[in-house]
Amino acid sequence: MEELYVFGTGNAQATRCYNTCFAIRDEEEYFLVDAGGGNGILTILEDMEVPLTKIHHIFVTHEHNDHILGMVWMIRMIATSILKGNYRGNLNVYCHEGLVDTIKTLCTLTILKKFCRLFDERIFLIPVSDGENKKILDYDVTFFDILSTKAKQFGFTTVLKNGKKLTCVGDEPYNAGCASYVEGSDWLLHEAFCLYSDRERFKPYEKHHSTVKDACQLAQSLQIPNLILWHTEDKNIKNRKAHYTAEGRKYYSGNLYVPDDQERLAL
Repeated sequence: MEELYVFGTGNAQATRCYNTCFAIRDEEEYFLVDAGGGNGILTILEDMEVPLTKIHHIFVTHEHNDHILGMVWMIRMIATSILKGNYRGNLNVYCHEGLVDTIKTLCTLTILKKFCRLFDERIFLIPVSDGENKKILDYDVTFFDILSTKAKQFGFTTVLKNGKKLTCVGDEPYNAGCASYVEGSDWLLHEAFCLYSDRERFKPYEKHHSTVKDACQLAQSLQIPNLILWHTEDKNIKNRKAHYTAEGRKYYSGNLYVPDDQERLAL
């Protein structure tokens, strides 16, 4: 059975947890989605015993620093492994077309040329368009534009080996224009910036984010049986799971998950 490896659960300003990123584990390989905002991703991979040599596919959702800057470290470390002869195969990085030059530029400005020379030889930046399908590990992954009002951002949907549909809508509220990709999902990965009861304190709507209540009402209306909430604030991290779950239960009757960093969820 596949597992969801939760590497980080925080929003861009979180300091008590890592920025939201995750991987789907299929046997011994991992499909990584985003890498957070720094080299903390490397510590998390070590702690969760995820070898870099088992990551050959990475999807970068958008350009914001809490999602993309960790890619510099991933590319540097994997490039190092390639040059040492320890990494078999190629690294494939999927992103919307506008991110290809962004990722290359970040790497060119910050890491050695010997690593950057591996672009288009062993490290491939693969642009994807709205509705495009790619074969990644054993999955047919369909990427889609989430119709962001801020930076251009893509999500994805796929069907797991058990026949269940899993959909990630990025780090902004679900847009009804993406209904054809999201409806019928068995798992929905959705942001929840804060509790609805804390909306005056954190002002999620001004940042174009949603609350726990909003996300749970959405999943209930779409009849999605499994909902994962993350990309949250972190001011009361010790009680986040309990508080978010309690508020969510008022609006959602399915299986509600509010994971901590480094949790593993059976899919």
